[in-house]
Amino acid sequence: MVRLRLKRFGRRHSPFYRLCAMDKRTPRNGVAIEELGYYNPIEKDDAKALKLNGERIQYWLSVGAQPSETVRSLLRKAEIIPAK
Repeated sequence: MVRLRLKRFGRRHSPFYRLCAMDKRTPRNGVAIEELGYYNPIEKDDAKALKLNGERIQYWLSVGAQPSETVRSLLRKAEIIPAK
């Protein structure tokens, strides 16, 4: 099963995340099938904090990939999936 989840980069107290399509069984920072964007929670400007490839995310969702809870909230924030 494919999941859309975050890989953590950056040093201590300065996180940076990449949104990736990964096999469910791989470790958090393991090999990704495809990288779909990034999220920088430290960035003050919201436009620069989140950059996603919407077309590819829609593709992965259409073939059955499940987003993690955090990724789901980021996708709602970016209006890629509808809010509840």
